[in-house]
Amino acid sequence: MGLAEAIDLEVVRQDIVPIGRRRPSSLIGKGAVDSLGHLVRVWEIDVAVVNAALTPIQQRNLERAWDCKVIDRTGLILEIFGARARTKEGNLQVELAALTYQRSRLVRSWTHLERQRGGFGFLGGPGESQLEIDRRLIGERIARIKKDLEQVKRTRALHRQARRRVPYPVVALVGYTNAGKSTLFNRLTQAQVVAQDQLFATLDPTMRRVELDDGREIVLSDTVGFISDLPTDLVAAFRATLEEVTEADLILHVRDIAHPESEAQRRDVEDILASLGIDETAGAPRLEVLNKIDLLDPEARSILENQLGRRAGAVAVSALTGEGLDQLTRAIAAQLSKSTGAVRLTVPLCDGADLAWLYANGQVLNREDDEDSAHLLVQLDPADLARFEHRRRVT
Repeated sequence: MGLAEAIDLEVVRQDIVPIGRRRPSSLIGKGAVDSLGHLVRVWEIDVAVVNAALTPIQQRNLERAWDCKVIDRTGLILEIFGARARTKEGNLQVELAALTYQRSRLVRSWTHLERQRGGFGFLGGPGESQLEIDRRLIGERIARIKKDLEQVKRTRALHRQARRRVPYPVVALVGYTNAGKSTLFNRLTQAQVVAQDQLFATLDPTMRRVELDDGREIVLSDTVGFISDLPTDLVAAFRATLEEVTEADLILHVRDIAHPESEAQRRDVEDILASLGIDETAGAPRLEVLNKIDLLDPEARSILENQLGRRAGAVAVSALTGEGLDQLTRAIAAQLSKSTGAVRLTVPLCDGADLAWLYANGQVLNREDDEDSAHLLVQLDPADLARFEHRRRVT
Protein backbone atom coordinates (compact mmCIF):
# COMPACT_ATOMS: atom_id res chain seq x y z
CA MET A 1 0.00 0.00 0.00
CA GLY A 2 2.91 2.35 0.72
CA LEU A 3 4.04 2.20 -2.91
CA ALA A 4 0.55 3.08 -4.17
CA GLU A 5 0.19 5.98 -1.74
CA ALA A 6 3.64 7.25 -2.77
CA ILE A 7 2.24 7.99 -6.23
CA ASP A 8 -0.90 9.61 -4.77
CA LEU A 9 -3.23 6.73 -5.61
CA GLU A 10 -6.24 6.44 -3.34
CA VAL A 11 -6.29 2.87 -2.06
CA VAL A 12 -9.96 1.89 -1.64
CA ARG A 13 -9.43 -1.83 -1.04
CA GLN A 14 -6.69 -4.37 -0.39
CA ASP A 15 -7.02 -8.12 -0.82
CA ILE A 16 -4.63 -10.98 -0.18
CA VAL A 17 -5.03 -13.74 -2.74
CA PRO A 18 -3.41 -17.11 -1.92
CA ILE A 19 -1.70 -18.67 -4.93
CA GLY A 20 -1.46 -22.44 -4.86
CA ARG A 21 -0.12 -22.57 -8.40
CA ARG A 22 0.93 -19.71 -10.66
CA ARG A 23 -1.30 -19.63 -13.74
CA PRO A 24 0.61 -18.73 -16.92
CA SER A 25 -2.43 -16.89 -18.28
CA SER A 26 -3.45 -14.81 -15.26
CA LEU A 27 -1.14 -15.60 -12.29
CA ILE A 28 -4.15 -16.30 -10.06
CA GLY A 29 -6.96 -18.82 -10.51
CA LYS A 30 -10.17 -18.16 -12.47
CA GLY A 31 -12.29 -17.98 -9.32
CA ALA A 32 -10.06 -15.26 -7.86
CA VAL A 33 -10.07 -13.39 -11.17
CA ASP A 34 -13.89 -13.41 -11.26
CA SER A 35 -14.35 -12.37 -7.61
CA LEU A 36 -11.81 -9.56 -7.87
CA GLY A 37 -13.40 -8.44 -11.15
CA HIS A 38 -16.72 -8.14 -9.30
CA LEU A 39 -15.04 -5.95 -6.65
CA VAL A 40 -13.43 -3.79 -9.36
CA ARG A 41 -16.87 -3.10 -10.82
CA VAL A 42 -18.59 -2.52 -7.46
CA TRP A 43 -15.91 -0.11 -6.23
CA GLU A 44 -15.54 1.47 -9.71
CA ILE A 45 -11.78 0.99 -9.56
CA ASP A 46 -9.72 2.62 -12.31
CA VAL A 47 -6.33 1.04 -11.54
CA ALA A 48 -5.64 -2.41 -10.08
CA VAL A 49 -2.16 -2.93 -8.66
CA VAL A 50 -0.81 -6.47 -8.37
CA ASN A 51 2.02 -6.69 -5.84
CA ALA A 52 3.96 -9.20 -7.94
CA ALA A 53 5.69 -9.42 -11.30
CA LEU A 54 3.22 -9.98 -14.14
CA THR A 55 4.12 -11.29 -17.57
CA PRO A 56 2.77 -9.28 -20.53
CA ILE A 57 0.17 -11.96 -21.22
CA GLN A 58 -1.00 -12.02 -17.59
CA GLN A 59 -1.30 -8.24 -17.53
CA ARG A 60 -3.28 -8.18 -20.77
CA ASN A 61 -5.67 -10.95 -19.66
CA LEU A 62 -6.35 -9.33 -16.27
CA GLU A 63 -7.07 -5.98 -17.96
CA ARG A 64 -9.57 -7.71 -20.25
CA ALA A 65 -11.20 -9.57 -17.36
CA TRP A 66 -11.44 -6.56 -15.03
CA ASP A 67 -11.92 -3.84 -17.67
CA CYS A 68 -9.46 -1.49 -15.95
CA LYS A 69 -5.79 -0.58 -16.07
CA VAL A 70 -3.61 -3.22 -14.38
CA ILE A 71 -0.03 -2.58 -13.31
CA ASP A 72 2.37 -4.83 -11.45
CA ARG A 73 4.97 -4.00 -8.80
CA THR A 74 7.63 -3.02 -11.34
CA GLY A 75 5.23 -0.75 -13.22
CA LEU A 76 4.22 0.97 -9.98
CA ILE A 77 7.83 1.58 -8.94
CA LEU A 78 8.54 3.01 -12.40
CA GLU A 79 5.62 5.41 -12.00
CA ILE A 80 7.13 6.61 -8.71
CA PHE A 81 10.59 6.92 -10.22
CA GLY A 82 9.21 8.96 -13.11
CA ALA A 83 7.59 11.40 -10.69
CA ARG A 84 10.71 11.75 -8.50
CA ALA A 85 13.56 12.16 -11.02
CA ARG A 86 14.81 15.74 -11.27
CA THR A 87 18.15 15.81 -13.09
CA LYS A 88 18.95 14.83 -16.67
CA GLU A 89 20.80 11.74 -15.42
CA GLY A 90 17.91 10.69 -13.21
CA ASN A 91 15.44 11.08 -16.07
CA LEU A 92 17.69 9.04 -18.37
CA GLN A 93 17.93 6.23 -15.83
CA VAL A 94 14.17 6.17 -15.30
CA GLU A 95 13.50 6.24 -19.04
CA LEU A 96 15.91 3.37 -19.63
CA ALA A 97 14.19 1.25 -16.99
CA ALA A 98 10.74 2.20 -18.33
CA LEU A 99 11.58 1.42 -21.95
CA THR A 100 13.18 -1.89 -21.04
CA TYR A 101 10.01 -2.76 -19.14
CA GLN A 102 7.76 -1.47 -21.92
CA ARG A 103 9.57 -3.45 -24.60
CA SER A 104 8.70 -6.66 -22.78
CA ARG A 105 5.02 -5.54 -22.69
CA LEU A 106 4.71 -5.34 -26.47
CA VAL A 107 2.29 -8.17 -27.14
CA ARG A 108 -0.31 -8.52 -29.86
CA SER A 109 -3.10 -7.01 -27.79
CA TRP A 110 -4.60 -4.48 -30.18
CA THR A 111 -5.62 -4.71 -33.82
CA HIS A 112 -3.52 -1.69 -34.86
CA LEU A 113 -0.43 -3.75 -34.11
CA GLU A 114 -1.35 -6.04 -36.98
CA ARG A 115 -1.30 -3.26 -39.59
CA GLN A 116 1.28 -3.61 -42.33
CA ARG A 117 3.08 -0.63 -43.76
CA GLY A 118 3.21 -1.25 -47.49
CA GLY A 119 6.40 -1.55 -49.49
CA PHE A 120 7.42 -2.78 -52.92
CA GLY A 121 10.42 -3.16 -55.17
CA PHE A 122 13.65 -2.19 -53.48
CA LEU A 123 11.74 -1.02 -50.35
CA GLY A 124 11.58 -4.56 -49.14
CA GLY A 125 8.35 -6.40 -49.68
CA PRO A 126 5.38 -6.28 -47.30
CA GLY A 127 7.03 -3.96 -44.76
CA GLU A 128 6.95 -3.99 -40.97
CA SER A 129 4.03 -4.60 -38.66
CA GLN A 130 3.25 -1.82 -36.19
CA LEU A 131 4.43 -4.14 -33.43
CA GLU A 132 7.82 -4.50 -35.10
CA ILE A 133 8.06 -0.73 -35.64
CA ASP A 134 7.33 -0.03 -31.98
CA ARG A 135 9.86 -2.60 -30.87
CA ARG A 136 12.52 -1.21 -33.20
CA LEU A 137 11.93 2.39 -32.12
CA ILE A 138 12.16 1.44 -28.47
CA GLY A 139 15.35 -0.51 -29.14
CA GLU A 140 16.91 2.50 -30.88
CA ARG A 141 15.97 4.81 -28.00
CA ILE A 142 17.39 2.36 -25.43
CA ALA A 143 20.66 2.26 -27.36
CA ARG A 144 20.87 6.08 -27.33
CA ILE A 145 20.14 6.28 -23.60
CA LYS A 146 22.77 3.67 -22.82
CA LYS A 147 25.28 5.68 -24.83
CA ASP A 148 24.41 8.82 -22.84
CA LEU A 149 24.69 6.95 -19.55
CA GLU A 150 28.09 5.61 -20.60
CA GLN A 151 29.18 9.24 -20.89
CA VAL A 152 27.81 9.83 -17.38
CA LYS A 153 29.80 6.84 -16.21
CA ARG A 154 33.00 8.22 -17.77
CA THR A 155 32.37 11.63 -16.23
CA ARG A 156 31.90 10.06 -12.80
CA ALA A 157 35.13 8.14 -13.23
CA LEU A 158 36.97 11.39 -14.00
CA HIS A 159 35.45 13.00 -10.92
CA ARG A 160 36.57 10.06 -8.79
CA GLN A 161 40.10 10.36 -10.18
CA ALA A 162 40.12 14.05 -9.27
CA ARG A 163 38.96 13.26 -5.73
CA ARG A 164 41.72 10.67 -5.35
CA ARG A 165 44.29 13.33 -6.16
CA VAL A 166 42.98 15.63 -3.41
CA PRO A 167 42.14 13.13 -1.82
CA TYR A 168 38.82 13.11 0.01
CA PRO A 169 37.52 9.75 1.25
CA VAL A 170 34.04 9.02 -0.11
CA VAL A 171 31.37 8.00 2.40
CA ALA A 172 28.19 6.66 0.75
CA LEU A 173 24.77 6.55 2.39
CA VAL A 174 22.71 3.48 1.51
CA GLY A 175 19.55 2.06 2.98
CA TYR A 176 15.94 1.13 2.50
CA THR A 177 13.78 3.83 0.97
CA ASN A 178 12.42 6.31 3.51
CA ALA A 179 15.00 5.30 6.14
CA GLY A 180 16.04 8.94 6.58
CA LYS A 181 19.17 9.09 4.40
CA SER A 182 18.46 12.53 2.95
CA THR A 183 17.54 14.00 6.34
CA LEU A 184 20.83 12.67 7.72
CA PHE A 185 22.67 13.99 4.65
CA ASN A 186 21.20 17.46 5.23
CA ARG A 187 22.15 17.37 8.93
CA LEU A 188 25.76 16.45 8.23
CA THR A 189 26.29 18.76 5.26
CA GLN A 190 23.90 21.64 5.98
CA ALA A 191 22.54 21.05 2.48
CA GLN A 192 18.94 21.35 1.34
CA VAL A 193 18.45 18.04 -0.44
CA VAL A 194 14.80 17.03 -0.82
CA ALA A 195 13.94 15.03 2.31
CA GLN A 196 10.33 13.96 2.61
CA ASP A 197 8.42 11.22 4.40
CA GLN A 198 7.77 9.30 1.20
CA LEU A 199 9.22 6.41 -0.76
CA PHE A 200 12.00 7.16 -3.27
CA ALA A 201 12.21 10.89 -2.43
CA THR A 202 15.84 10.72 -3.66
CA LEU A 203 16.65 9.36 -7.11
CA ASP A 204 19.41 11.71 -8.18
CA PRO A 205 22.83 11.27 -6.54
CA THR A 206 24.04 14.21 -4.47
CA MET A 207 27.56 14.74 -3.12
CA ARG A 208 28.82 17.30 -0.61
CA ARG A 209 32.07 17.93 1.23
CA VAL A 210 31.98 17.55 5.03
CA GLU A 211 34.65 18.40 7.60
CA LEU A 212 34.92 15.95 10.51
CA ASP A 213 35.83 16.88 14.07
CA ASP A 214 39.49 15.89 13.54
CA GLY A 215 39.74 18.36 10.64
CA ARG A 216 39.66 15.69 7.95
CA GLU A 217 37.40 16.36 4.96
CA ILE A 218 35.22 13.71 3.34
CA VAL A 219 32.79 13.56 0.44
CA LEU A 220 29.34 12.39 1.53
CA SER A 221 27.15 10.80 -1.14
CA ASP A 222 23.37 10.37 -0.92
CA THR A 223 21.97 7.57 -3.10
CA VAL A 224 18.68 6.11 -4.26
CA GLY A 225 16.81 4.10 -1.64
CA PHE A 226 16.42 0.35 -1.98
CA ILE A 227 13.26 -1.72 -1.62
CA SER A 228 12.42 -5.39 -1.36
CA ASP A 229 12.19 -7.29 -4.65
CA LEU A 230 13.72 -4.37 -6.55
CA PRO A 231 13.46 -5.45 -10.21
CA THR A 232 16.72 -6.36 -11.90
CA ASP A 233 16.10 -3.84 -14.71
CA LEU A 234 15.87 -1.02 -12.18
CA VAL A 235 19.13 -2.02 -10.48
CA ALA A 236 20.79 -2.15 -13.91
CA ALA A 237 19.39 1.26 -14.92
CA PHE A 238 20.71 2.90 -11.76
CA ARG A 239 24.08 1.18 -11.87
CA ALA A 240 25.81 4.43 -12.90
CA THR A 241 24.50 6.05 -9.72
CA LEU A 242 25.24 3.05 -7.54
CA GLU A 243 28.84 3.02 -8.73
CA GLU A 244 29.41 5.72 -6.12
CA VAL A 245 28.65 3.02 -3.55
CA THR A 246 30.99 0.48 -5.13
CA GLU A 247 33.82 3.06 -5.15
CA ALA A 248 33.20 4.38 -1.61
CA ASP A 249 35.80 4.21 1.14
CA LEU A 250 33.08 3.72 3.77
CA ILE A 251 29.42 2.73 3.49
CA LEU A 252 26.87 4.03 6.00
CA HIS A 253 23.89 1.69 6.06
CA VAL A 254 21.06 3.89 7.34
CA ARG A 255 18.23 1.93 8.95
CA ASP A 256 14.84 3.01 10.22
CA ILE A 257 15.21 1.30 13.58
CA ALA A 258 11.66 2.27 14.57
CA HIS A 259 10.11 0.44 11.62
CA PRO A 260 8.45 -2.88 12.58
CA GLU A 261 10.20 -4.60 9.64
CA SER A 262 13.60 -2.99 10.15
CA GLU A 263 15.43 -6.33 10.21
CA ALA A 264 13.77 -7.52 6.98
CA GLN A 265 14.66 -4.20 5.34
CA ARG A 266 18.28 -4.67 6.44
CA ARG A 267 18.39 -8.05 4.69
CA ASP A 268 16.88 -6.57 1.52
CA VAL A 269 19.56 -3.88 1.39
CA GLU A 270 22.31 -6.44 2.00
CA ASP A 271 20.95 -8.61 -0.82
CA ILE A 272 21.01 -5.70 -3.29
CA LEU A 273 24.52 -4.69 -2.23
CA ALA A 274 25.61 -8.30 -2.75
CA SER A 275 24.09 -8.22 -6.25
CA LEU A 276 26.35 -5.23 -6.96
CA GLY A 277 29.37 -7.23 -5.84
CA ILE A 278 29.51 -5.57 -2.40
CA ASP A 279 29.17 -7.95 0.53
CA GLU A 280 30.33 -7.98 4.13
CA THR A 281 33.66 -9.59 3.26
CA ALA A 282 34.48 -7.49 0.18
CA GLY A 283 34.58 -3.84 -0.69
CA ALA A 284 34.44 -0.88 1.66
CA PRO A 285 33.91 -1.29 5.40
CA ARG A 286 30.39 -0.70 6.65
CA LEU A 287 28.91 1.23 9.55
CA GLU A 288 25.27 0.79 10.58
CA VAL A 289 23.41 3.99 11.40
CA LEU A 290 20.31 3.15 13.43
CA ASN A 291 18.13 6.15 12.64
CA LYS A 292 14.85 7.49 14.06
CA ILE A 293 15.56 6.64 17.70
CA ASP A 294 13.31 9.60 18.57
CA LEU A 295 10.35 7.41 17.55
CA LEU A 296 11.19 4.58 19.97
CA ASP A 297 9.33 4.19 23.24
CA PRO A 298 11.46 4.15 26.44
CA GLU A 299 11.47 0.35 26.70
CA ALA A 300 12.58 -0.19 23.08
CA ARG A 301 15.17 2.56 23.52
CA SER A 302 16.62 0.84 26.60
CA ILE A 303 16.83 -2.50 24.77
CA LEU A 304 18.62 -0.85 21.83
CA GLU A 305 21.15 0.88 24.11
CA ASN A 306 21.95 -2.45 25.80
CA GLN A 307 22.46 -4.08 22.40
CA LEU A 308 24.77 -1.29 21.23
CA GLY A 309 26.88 -1.77 24.33
CA ARG A 310 27.66 -5.33 23.21
CA ARG A 311 28.25 -4.78 19.49
CA ALA A 312 30.62 -2.76 17.36
CA GLY A 313 30.01 -1.09 14.03
CA ALA A 314 26.67 0.56 14.85
CA VAL A 315 25.62 4.02 16.03
CA ALA A 316 22.14 5.12 17.11
CA VAL A 317 21.03 8.57 15.90
CA SER A 318 18.06 10.76 15.17
CA ALA A 319 18.69 12.67 11.96
CA LEU A 320 15.59 14.73 12.71
CA THR A 321 16.65 16.00 16.15
CA GLY A 322 20.44 15.69 15.73
CA GLU A 323 20.84 13.29 18.64
CA GLY A 324 23.85 10.97 18.29
CA LEU A 325 25.41 12.79 15.34
CA ASP A 326 28.58 13.64 17.31
CA GLN A 327 29.10 9.93 18.01
CA LEU A 328 28.45 9.19 14.34
CA THR A 329 31.07 11.64 13.02
CA ARG A 330 33.60 10.27 15.52
CA ALA A 331 32.80 6.71 14.39
CA ILE A 332 33.24 7.75 10.73
CA ALA A 333 36.63 9.30 11.49
CA ALA A 334 37.75 6.24 13.47
CA GLN A 335 36.65 3.84 10.74
CA LEU A 336 38.35 5.83 8.00
CA SER A 337 41.58 6.03 10.00
CA LYS A 338 41.48 2.27 10.46
CA SER A 339 40.73 1.46 6.82
CA THR A 340 42.87 4.03 5.04
CA GLY A 341 46.05 3.69 7.11
CA ALA A 342 45.83 7.23 8.51
CA VAL A 343 48.29 7.86 11.35
CA ARG A 344 48.97 10.81 13.63
CA LEU A 345 52.55 12.05 13.61
CA THR A 346 54.33 14.88 15.39
CA VAL A 347 57.31 16.37 13.56
CA PRO A 348 59.50 19.26 14.78
CA LEU A 349 58.99 22.34 12.62
CA CYS A 350 62.72 22.61 12.21
CA ASP A 351 62.82 19.17 10.55
CA GLY A 352 61.85 20.33 7.08
CA ALA A 353 63.24 17.21 5.40
CA ASP A 354 60.87 14.87 7.26
CA LEU A 355 57.92 17.14 6.59
CA ALA A 356 58.78 17.28 2.90
CA TRP A 357 59.13 13.47 2.82
CA LEU A 358 55.64 13.01 4.31
CA TYR A 359 54.08 15.39 1.80
CA ALA A 360 55.87 13.63 -1.06
CA ASN A 361 55.12 10.03 -0.04
CA GLY A 362 51.79 10.27 1.80
CA GLN A 363 48.56 12.24 1.86
CA VAL A 364 48.45 14.84 4.63
CA LEU A 365 44.80 14.85 5.68
CA ASN A 366 45.13 17.43 8.46
CA ARG A 367 47.84 19.59 10.00
CA GLU A 368 47.94 21.73 13.13
CA ASP A 369 51.07 23.62 14.17
CA ASP A 370 52.13 24.90 17.58
CA GLU A 371 55.29 26.78 18.51
CA ASP A 372 57.66 23.84 18.03
CA SER A 373 55.91 21.02 16.17
CA ALA A 374 53.60 20.10 13.34
CA HIS A 375 50.84 17.65 14.32
CA LEU A 376 49.84 15.73 11.21
CA LEU A 377 47.18 13.23 10.24
CA VAL A 378 48.78 11.39 7.34
CA GLN A 379 47.57 8.57 5.12
CA LEU A 380 50.51 6.23 4.49
CA ASP A 381 50.90 2.75 3.11
CA PRO A 382 52.28 0.35 5.76
CA ALA A 383 55.53 0.06 3.81
CA ASP A 384 55.93 3.86 3.64
CA LEU A 385 55.18 4.19 7.34
CA ALA A 386 57.90 1.64 8.11
CA ARG A 387 60.33 3.56 5.89
CA PHE A 388 59.49 6.82 7.63
CA GLU A 389 60.03 5.31 11.09
CA HIS A 390 63.38 3.86 9.94
CA ARG A 391 64.33 7.23 8.50
CA ARG A 392 63.66 8.93 11.82
CA ARG A 393 65.67 6.35 13.78
CA VAL A 394 68.63 6.70 11.46
CA THR A 395 68.64 10.50 11.51
